[in-house]
Amino acid sequence: MKKNTLWGEISAELLGTMVLILFGTGVVAQVVTGDGAAGDHDSIAWAWGIGVTLGVYVAARISGAHLNPAVTIALAAFKGFEWRKVAPYIAAQVAGAFIAALIIRATYADLIGKVDPGHTYATQGIFSTSPTAGVSIPSAFLDQVVGTAILVFVIFALTTATNNPPMANIGPVVVGLLVVALGMAFGGNAGYAINPARDFGPRLASWITGYGDAWWSTSGSHPLYFWLPIVAPILGGLIGGAMFKYLIESHLPDEPEEITVSEPVQEPARQAARDDADSLV
Repeated sequence: MKKNTLWGEISAELLGTMVLILFGTGVVAQVVTGDGAAGDHDSIAWAWGIGVTLGVYVAARISGAHLNPAVTIALAAFKGFEWRKVAPYIAAQVAGAFIAALIIRATYADLIGKVDPGHTYATQGIFSTSPTAGVSIPSAFLDQVVGTAILVFVIFALTTATNNPPMANIGPVVVGLLVVALGMAFGGNAGYAINPARDFGPRLASWITGYGDAWWSTSGSHPLYFWLPIVAPILGGLIGGAMFKYLIESHLPDEPEEITVSEPVQEPARQAARDDADSLV
C-alpha cells in the first residue's frame, strides 16, 4: 500500500482547491458577463457549494481536503494537524486557486472584454470579494469572522468521529451544503470569501492579467482591501475551532458510537413489554 507523502498531500490540496475555484469563479464569471441572463445569486451559491463538494472528493483521501488556510490553521491549533505542514498546505491552496483563476480568466476573456474592456471594478468581482456599497470595513471584517467561525465550527462537528458525524462518503456533500447555506445567509455584506486562498489567489491572477485596481475595494472610497479576506477568516476559523473544541468536543464520549445514526433509547419497562408481545406472535 502506498503511503501518503507531503508532496502527495500538497498535490491533493492544490488540485482540490483548483477544482473548487474553477466552479466558484466560473459561475461568477458566467453571471457577471451574462448580465443576469445566465444565473443569479442562488446559482452562485449552489455552484460554490458543489465546487467545494467536488474539491473535497478530489483531495480527501490524501490530504484531508482542507482547501482553505483558515481550516488548516484551525486544525493545527485544535485538532493535532502538524504545524510543519501548515505553510506547504497554504502555499498549495493559494497556488491551486491562482491557477484556476487564470484558467477562468482565459476562458472568459472574450466575454469579459466585451462587457468590461477596461478591466475595471465592474468585473473584478469575478475573481475576488469586496464589501457591498454602504458596508463599512469594520462590518465586512466582522462578517468574515462570523462566516468563517460558522464554517470551521460546523466542519469540526461534521468530521469529529465521536460526534456521530455523517458517513465519510457523504461528508463532502454535507460540507458543500454548508457552503451553500453560508452563501445564502452571509453573502450580502462582503461576498462570503471565508477562505484566504479563495480570495488572494484569484485576486493575484486578476492583477497580473490587467486588473490594476485588484487590491482595493470595488465600492465606496476604494480602500486597500486585499488583507481583510485573509486576516478575518483566519481569526474566525480560530474562534470557530475553539468554540467546538471547548464547548462541544470536551463533552463528547471518548469512543465513537458503533452506528452512524443514533436511535432513541427505549425505557426498560416499555422494551420489556414489547419483548413479551413479540414472544406471543
